[in-house]
Amino acid sequence: MLKKEVQALINQGKMLPLMEEFYTIQGEGAHTGTAAYFIRIGGCDVGCHWCDVKESWDANLHPPTHTDLIVENAKKYAETVVITGGEPLMWSLDYITNQLQESGIKTHIETSGAYDFSGTWDWFCLSPKKTKLPIERCYREADELKMIIHNKNDFHFAEEQAAKVGKNCKLYLQPEWSKKEKMIPLIIDYVMEHPKWKISLQTHKYLNIP
Repeated sequence: MLKKEVQALINQGKMLPLMEEFYTIQGEGAHTGTAAYFIRIGGCDVGCHWCDVKESWDANLHPPTHTDLIVENAKKYAETVVITGGEPLMWSLDYITNQLQESGIKTHIETSGAYDFSGTWDWFCLSPKKTKLPIERCYREADELKMIIHNKNDFHFAEEQAAKVGKNCKLYLQPEWSKKEKMIPLIIDYVMEHPKWKISLQTHKYLNIP
């Protein structure tokens, strides 16, 4: 059980359950190929069976870390920070994004959108999951919609979600890694028939980087 003082700082976003932080190349979506500092926050109950970071799910495994320290680490590296998880919107992100932006760092998020909106974002990547759908504001805020394609039914789900975002939101279909050989040909055909979509690949895995 967390001490009251620690819980109060977490509630304010001044401490976060940090799982890992690392400097790498963004591998997915609209900013593929861009250097970025990733901040992965623990905690998620969305429950994607194909999740490749299941160790992020239990926030209790990841010690509360002072947000100011996380920001200082990020400032040593990149002009762009990507906050991911787990599910980062489980936590208040107003404080960390304000601190980063005051330091001239662009703030990006990758989220399922299933929790209350917080933070100030230069880029909002929404990746909805069937098990826990986004809240309305997250659809409105989305700059990028990234739909994971695990089976043929996911194309229908992708279209349902695309109908809920703004007209300027960029639309991406991304094969689930373990099914990529089977799904990539289907995605190619689908995008050629529906050119409003683009293809996203997990290029960091091909490059063998984090």
